[in-house]
Amino acid sequence: MKNGKNPSRNDKMHISTFRLQPANWLISKKTGEKWLIIHRVTGTVKTIPAP
Repeated sequence: MKNGKNPSRNDKMHISTFRLQPANWLISKKTGEKWLIIHRVTGTVKTIPAP
């Protein structure tokens, strides 16, 4: 799995709409339909729809 990247300001706003703390998540993969995000501490992987 790729290393996660820090989310940009717009990415943080989108992540927060799913009731997640943007500071705790890294973006691993962005596709047209979904984003793969990874928790910084636990390594939990979640998929959220792209904006």
